[in-house]
Amino acid sequence: MSRPPLDREAAARCVATALAEDLGPSGDVTTDALVSRVRLARATFCAREPMVVCGLAVAEEVFRQLDPAVRFTALVSDGLCIQAGVVATAEGPARALLQGERTALNFVQRMSGIATATKTAVDEVIGTGAVILDTRKTAPGLRALDKYAVAVGGGTNHRMGLYDAAMIKDTHLGAVDSLGAAIRACRAAGLKPQTITAEVRTLDELNEAIAAGAGRALLDNMTLPELAACVRQGKGKIVLEASGGLRPGSLRAVAETGVDALSLGYLTHSVRAADLAMDLAALS
Repeated sequence: MSRPPLDREAAARCVATALAEDLGPSGDVTTDALVSRVRLARATFCAREPMVVCGLAVAEEVFRQLDPAVRFTALVSDGLCIQAGVVATAEGPARALLQGERTALNFVQRMSGIATATKTAVDEVIGTGAVILDTRKTAPGLRALDKYAVAVGGGTNHRMGLYDAAMIKDTHLGAVDSLGAAIRACRAAGLKPQTITAEVRTLDELNEAIAAGAGRALLDNMTLPELAACVRQGKGKIVLEASGGLRPGSLRAVAETGVDALSLGYLTHSVRAADLAMDLAALS
């Protein structure tokens, strides 16, 4: 399965925001005081643990925005599983390398952490036929990068935002008459069934969602027997997505109930950053 390409424009915007946040109005006062403008250096980016590498192109964009004279070389491709070792080098003005160190590492560590966690989840359910989905529980402003990292790890991107698909949650039901009425309203608004997800908590609500014409059902915080019952009732009639409280180690049992997908918020909302570091050596 091919994965979506990195959104370069979104990456550039994220980098610009991150650099402005870090450098502020005064720049890197430490580096400016210590390092000559003409000093050149070589930076080495090292992975210190096993991981799925992701985000080196974003790190390259960090240094490009700081100083186009920096030559960044990725030594591995996104999606490669490594044990440890050098993943990239950069040569050029030492000031730019030092100014961009933390920002570049922040992006690569987060994105590699997401990709690694996703691959672990995908491996756990392998052979069941279930796919791993992401959610909108991404870091504010970093959704394009977070979701790209999920895809690099072998997961499948769900809706990107509120604009590209409908999801009728329990909170919506406080403002409408019923789940069925909400689904019919979405259909009347021109939304196609495959873009309408209904959150359901019981078998009765699943039947209501099917009857009203939803294309997907989010099976929220259900037990394994409840999930299995929904599979018996809805398989082939509606896409069945398990969600809520799913954690590593419990995924296979959920997938083996026969659901079509598992959506995992933890991939992006509580990711553990991968362990990478940058070493620097002067060249002149």
